[in-house]
Amino acid sequence: MIVVDSSVWIDFFNGHTTPEVQQLDQLLGTTPIAVGDVILVEVLQGFSNNRDHATAERLFRGLPVLEMLGTANAYSAAALYRQLRQRGITVRRTIDGIIATACINAELPLLFSDRDFLPYVEVFGLQRP
Repeated sequence: MIVVDSSVWIDFFNGHTTPEVQQLDQLLGTTPIAVGDVILVEVLQGFSNNRDHATAERLFRGLPVLEMLGTANAYSAAALYRQLRQRGITVRRTIDGIIATACINAELPLLFSDRDFLPYVEVFGLQRP
C-alpha cells in the first residue's frame, strides 16, 4: 500500500503532468493506495467547483483512509521535527511532518513532490514508492 500526498493529488486533479502524477496514473488500479485523513482535508478544501469536488470525494471514498494524527503520531511528529531542528533543518509546514511521521510509523511509502519530505527520507528512512 502506498500513501499519496496532497502535493501529487492536487497536480493530478489540476491536470498537471509531473513525474509523480505519471507514477500515480500507473499505480491507480494496480497498487493499493491509501489517503491520509489530513491529506483529504488539504485536497478537498481546495476545490472551487462542486462537480470536481464531488468527483474527488467519490475517488477518495473508495480508498482506505489512514489516520495520520492521533496522540501517538502527535508525540512522534513533534520528536522527529525537533530532531531535524537540532540538525539545523527546518521543515516549513507542520502538516508535512505529521504526514511523514504517520507514514514512517505505519511503514508505508509516500508518493510526494514537496521538498519538505526529503529530510524525513534522508534522516528517518521515509520510504518512497
